Amino acid sequence: MDKVSKTKRSEIMSRIRDRDSKMEVDFRKALWQLGYRYRKNPSGYFGKPDILLKSRKIVIFLDSCFWHGCKKHCQLPETRKEFWKQKISRNRRRDGEVSRYYKNHDWKIFRYWEHDLRERFPQIMAVWKTRRTREKQG
Repeated sequence: MDKVSKTKRSEIMSRIRDRDSKMEVDFRKALWQLGYRYRKNPSGYFGKPDILLKSRKIVIFLDSCFWHGCKKHCQLPETRKEFWKQKISRNRRRDGEVSRYYKNHDWKIFRYWEHDLRERFPQIMAVWKTRRTREKQG
């Protein structure tokens, strides 16, 4: 049995967006401040990366714990468990296909879990800052 009513569940689910989540906006703003220029959610690229740095052949995916099946944090809803299990499993397989595609085409791929961005955002951005500094020097 679901802990909330069907109406409330519908309202909750209707607010979920596939782009421009808070973590995506914060990550993009930080990249922009470091001087990176990018495309967001470009439809012409396999797997529709969250962020694309075309000139550097870099794709970045910001994976939410629920939709991408984080082993630490993904809790399937109590209702329609089999549906959600299949849905999350398919998302994980697709993530693997997308990663293999970019690796096979000599792109650098970065995947960040939602919980990593929440817990280690300053450290992750420090790595991007270091990358940027090296690019400017070399």
